[in-house]
Formats: sequence, structure tokens, C-alpha cells
Amino acid sequence: MKSSHLIGIIIMAVAIGALISLAADFSTYASFEEAEAYPEKKHQIVGYLSKDKPMKYDPEVNANEFSFYMKDKKDVERKVIYAGSKPQDFERTEEIVLTGKINEGVFIASDMLVKCPSKYTEEEIKLKAKS
Repeated sequence: MKSSHLIGIIIMAVAIGALISLAADFSTYASFEEAEAYPEKKHQIVGYLSKDKPMKYDPEVNANEFSFYMKDKKDVERKVIYAGSKPQDFERTEEIVLTGKINEGVFIASDMLVKCPSKYTEEEIKLKAKS
């Protein structure tokens, strides 16, 4: 066997090993219950803002702390503390994706992605379609 073939086989083995290790890092969305079962692991949780609960953001005290309550897809509600500023029009958000860990029943989010409502209403879409 030529040395170039041997080097090629080694490179392919390393590439396959790297892909397998990366695949272990891909995660699916979890629930608050799953996050509580594995508190040492980072989780991504999808949910909705609990609009009947208070939100707290005081940029004069701490501009990098925003707290609110969220319900996950299983309708389990938890307090969330996000290490960042409050997104604009947060109250109008349709869906929230959080990344972080749970600590004593509070989800500490390091990243947050908010899905805002469509800027067009159904009536506007119908009117544009007729034009």
C-alpha cells in the first residue's frame, strides 16, 4: 500500500471522527422538565411569553439582566433570567427560543431568539393579492 493511500485513509478517519463528535453537539428542543432533569447541560427551550406575569428590566440598575416568565411547549411555566437587554417589542413576540441552564427552578438564558408577529395582517395580505 502506498504511503499516499495510507495518509488518505488516516485523513478520512479523522474527518469521520470529527463529524461524529460534532453530531453529538446538535441538540433538539427540550422542555423545562428535561432541563431540570439535567441541570448541568445547556438546553434549548421553545415557548411562549406568559403575558399575565411581570417582566423586569431596569437598564439603570443592570442593563444586562431581563427577567420574565415563559411557558414551554408542554405548558410548564418557569421564570427566566436573560443575560442581556430586553428586545424591542418583546411583549408582541409569538415564540421564544432560549439557550441556557436551569438553576433552582429558574432558567438562566445566555441566548434568546424571538419570533415577532408578521408585520402584515390577513386583510392587508388579501388586499395586496387582489392588486
